[in-house]
Amino acid sequence: MTVPGSQTALSGDGDERAAPPLRRVLAQARFDALAMLRNGEQLLLTVILPLFVLAGLARSGVVDLGEGRRIDLATPGVLALALISTSFTGQAISTGFDRRAGLLRLLGTTPLGRSGLIAGRLGAVAAVSAIQVVLLGAVGLALGWHPAASGLLPALLVGVLGSAAFVSLGLLLAGTLRAEAVLAAANLIWVLLLAGGGVVLAADQLGPLGDVVRWLPSGALGDGLRVALTDGTWPWADLLILSAWTAAGTAATIRWFRWDS
Repeated sequence: MTVPGSQTALSGDGDERAAPPLRRVLAQARFDALAMLRNGEQLLLTVILPLFVLAGLARSGVVDLGEGRRIDLATPGVLALALISTSFTGQAISTGFDRRAGLLRLLGTTPLGRSGLIAGRLGAVAAVSAIQVVLLGAVGLALGWHPAASGLLPALLVGVLGSAAFVSLGLLLAGTLRAEAVLAAANLIWVLLLAGGGVVLAADQLGPLGDVVRWLPSGALGDGLRVALTDGTWPWADLLILSAWTAAGTAATIRWFRWDS
């Protein structure tokens, strides 16, 4: 058995014969990304459901999205939902079951190492997220979405920070609970965030709940993307909230993540 991108067997003594560190990480990222895209459940969660949500919000007036063109408000929210699906739900479930199977501990003893494994997973999240943004963005444009050009850079920063925050929280969940509990909790949280987490509906559309939701990473991600892509301005408050969640989630994951169950 070999590590993706490595030229040495797991049982070998040859870190000297292993591929360079960057090549190992890129190979692991490619392996993880392809695994996510080939998994039917992951594909349903990361691509198909967001597409259905986007089409439903754009064409139906049942849900009040606030003032403005529906498609301009719906698309940033669905982009936020897709990023959460990949960064949090998908990562939590896959990492939780890899941890139960002992795969994390096994890969940590190879030339890839624990840091390389984490870097590879982050690379996979970035790759899949980029595909999601391109696909959903193209569908949004076809439905009449007109994003503000001046908001593309702030939206990119919001997306990166939001993904980082949710990856850290997903790994925290996967590294502290049993795999079955991770599966249930990650899916339940996804549904709750979709319904009232400030993702597809702005925090100010949620009544009194919005005062709490705007401080959550989901609310900051959704509102930040809407402000950037609709108004074309920098959502500084949302960026600060996402930065704080990223720092807190990373610190908690480093402190409590267990590599084996």
